[in-house]
Amino acid sequence: MKKQLNTDLIKRFSRQVVLKDIGTLGQKKILSSKVLVVGAGGLGCPVAEFLTRAGIGTIGIIDNDKVSLSNLHRQSLYETPDIGKSKVLIVKKKLNKINPNTKVKTYNFRLNNINFKKIILDYDYVADGSDNFKTKFLLNDFCYKYKKFLFTGAISKFDGHIFSFDFKKRKLPCLRCFYQEDIPSDDLLDCESEGVLGTVANITGSIQANEILKKILNIGKKLNGFILILNFLTLNFRKVKINKKKNCMCNK
Repeated sequence: MKKQLNTDLIKRFSRQVVLKDIGTLGQKKILSSKVLVVGAGGLGCPVAEFLTRAGIGTIGIIDNDKVSLSNLHRQSLYETPDIGKSKVLIVKKKLNKINPNTKVKTYNFRLNNINFKKIILDYDYVADGSDNFKTKFLLNDFCYKYKKFLFTGAISKFDGHIFSFDFKKRKLPCLRCFYQEDIPSDDLLDCESEGVLGTVANITGSIQANEILKKILNIGKKLNGFILILNFLTLNFRKVKINKKKNCMCNK
């Protein structure tokens, strides 16, 4: 159901509405969309923030962590007084201040097969800002099963990786196709050992949000079947095609 644009909303989003690829009809699509953000860290913060600023109707935030001192250099929604507090509660408070029109739902738990199944049907799009392969593959498999749109991000050092999957189209590859070899379920993608520049996280997350908005509006070129690899140290940006793995679940 598309929401109506009142005078205040038109003024708030006027710089978007004026774009010929968006207009009032496009803004109504944004206002009616529901996005689930998994992980309120370096990627999840800019995804949630910029989708909220764009006017997304409903945002769900999943994370069971508390804010730590080492988060502050890259996780843009947190400040020093937030240390020790629940991430999802802080994010909700900040997003409500940015745009009170966006409904923010919080899930203060670690994602698993049972709880994800209970909430995935409530959302149209899933943004993956998780830091481990187990969660990423869980999101991949459930989004494939329920034909959801999945936008996955990963960061390390000076590099950002972005995938998008339209699982309504069964002929396209999935995340498991990209990883041709099995990955240990407990293999972390965290920044503790490898390190990451704070701006890398925020730029990569912002691009994830941009890809979600493009999908909602059905504009521009999509990343379906490709990975966008960004090296912010060398400024080498490239798109690489993902080939379907023969024995992958997305071929069954």
